[in-house]
Amino acid sequence: MSEGPYDRIMLKVSGEALMGGAAYGIDPATVRSIARQIKAVRDLGIEVAVVVGGGNIWRGAQASQTGMDRATADYAGMLATVINALALQDAIEQEGGSVRTLTAIPIQQVAEPYIRRRAIRHLEKGRVVIFAAGTGNPYMTTDTAAALRAIEMDANVLLIAKNRVDGVYEADPRKDPTARRFATLSYMDAISRRLEVMDSTALSLCMEHDLPIIVFDVAAEQGIVRAARGDEIGTHVGTAATVVATPA
Repeated sequence: MSEGPYDRIMLKVSGEALMGGAAYGIDPATVRSIARQIKAVRDLGIEVAVVVGGGNIWRGAQASQTGMDRATADYAGMLATVINALALQDAIEQEGGSVRTLTAIPIQQVAEPYIRRRAIRHLEKGRVVIFAAGTGNPYMTTDTAAALRAIEMDANVLLIAKNRVDGVYEADPRKDPTARRFATLSYMDAISRRLEVMDSTALSLCMEHDLPIIVFDVAAEQGIVRAARGDEIGTHVGTAATVVATPA
């Protein structure tokens, strides 16, 4: 039994969250910190699934704007997520955790192919499961992959670890220092106000299946552990009415 309100969580780690303070790529200290927290959550008896992004290495949408075929660019982005997944897998193993990486496109030399029942079995055996290569389809973001896999895995909550953003704001706090952070937010408000929680497809999936979302800063002290324990952190997105916190 888990020590908290959740038995199984889905953690979405953006590619940018793996950069730490770097301008590009993977910051080893940041990856180790995330791995330690994932191991600590697993030690609480909570089953952990992870979806990783690839924006620290490659962005298909941006590449397509320079003339590259969009589908090809998106497939390249899927490969970037595999690189991040392997880095996180290695860090978790070095922390003493048991982990499996499953990819939506076959790369059998480095990871298992995604099979839903196999992934669930890994979770039941106490292994951390990392999902790479998004949904395996171009034009779909890793946000959508996180929502889809969370629903497929019957996760209790979707945790979104952002890079240097401690929740959802009414405007970009880096451009508008007076912007207020939402303590709680409804799915419909997030969609209608086009707030930067995740893309509309992912939000709609979460709303349809009543999957709660917690958005928080990956750099917050023990942020992943606190979110998994149900502590107050970041912004909670669900069926609740909007409540705006005081300016940060």
